[in-house]
Amino acid sequence: MSRTRLHRFSRSDTSRAEAFSDGVLAIAVTLLALGLADPPHRPGGLGLALLVQWPSYLGYLASFGYVSVIWLNHHQAFVRIKVMDRGLHAANLLLLFTTAALSFPTAVVADALQADPEGADARVAVALYAGLAAAMCLSWVAFYHQLARRPEVLQPDVEESYVRHGRLRSWAGALAYGAAGLLGAFVAPVLAIAVFVILPVFYFATSEGLLKGPDGEPAAAESERQA
Repeated sequence: MSRTRLHRFSRSDTSRAEAFSDGVLAIAVTLLALGLADPPHRPGGLGLALLVQWPSYLGYLASFGYVSVIWLNHHQAFVRIKVMDRGLHAANLLLLFTTAALSFPTAVVADALQADPEGADARVAVALYAGLAAAMCLSWVAFYHQLARRPEVLQPDVEESYVRHGRLRSWAGALAYGAAGLLGAFVAPVLAIAVFVILPVFYFATSEGLLKGPDGEPAAAESERQA
């Protein structure tokens, strides 16, 4: 009986990568929610204790928004991916590696800000968060780099601007999170938190491209068709 000879690392469909990725992202969100706890308090002091842990709420908002946008962009990417190769698997695992770690700096930021919103620990904490968030953006750069190197793994009808826009958004995020980390470390930690909350909104608003034409499609794609 003849057997099909496999290459050393054969390409495969996306089903297993998508299922594994969805599981990791779901666990990452769950870990964020576990950071919200009933604060220790004296009888009658629950209201004040809940207010005092406001950094936990902001950290959860920023990180949940970030993971949610990652899930959305990840889904949009895999709608366009036809098959997986080794490089794309590695880039996807790097993306999941950074995403799964997000609960750690979120908890560090919440504890440090709650202790002293302007203290040295709070400044280090926001720098830590910004560093990991920037690393997550750079993992997207690696992901899109693999798509650019191996365009044959993409569906044939993918927009020509898709990979270019993805790279641009990822670099913009890495620079923005880096700037937020510097802002929080040297000016005010709370300003960095504000940037952390706002940036996922940018990613959500640009999930279908950086600019929109009058028909709702990315403006770059429209201009390419007219050229």
